[in-house]
Amino acid sequence: MDDFMKAAIEEARIGMSEGGIPIGSVLVRQGKIIGRGRNCRVQRGDPTAHAEIECLRQAGRIGSYEGCVLYSTLMPCAMCAGAAVQLRIPQVVAGENRTFASARGIMESHGISVTDLNLDECYDMLQGFIAGNRHLWDEDIGQLRQN
Repeated sequence: MDDFMKAAIEEARIGMSEGGIPIGSVLVRQGKIIGRGRNCRVQRGDPTAHAEIECLRQAGRIGSYEGCVLYSTLMPCAMCAGAAVQLRIPQVVAGENRTFASARGIMESHGISVTDLNLDECYDMLQGFIAGNRHLWDEDIGQLRQN
């Protein structure tokens, strides 16, 4: 595992310590982290505050995303994949793709190179969270049902 995925995992851990969903992301350009984010939906009450979106917001306007790599501890959902497609981010590296039916195909169909590292550390962290917070997880992935 490289230092960039380690940084994304650290973001996920920070988010979990804040009471949020443990998903983290970093944006890398020319071998340097230029943006960091973690899922802040719970902390901010914002349904769009996914880790990748927060990472891109933190990086700010950088013009072209050519040569950038977006790292995430979980394979991006449709919203986050859409952001990668819209910004023409050429490469996405995910910590795992087992927990959630991701939007990998959307990214690949738009020419993004997608790598799944299949890391147990990312999978186990999220599975542990889900076991104790099923309601929050279901809300995050749009599966929460009204009573």
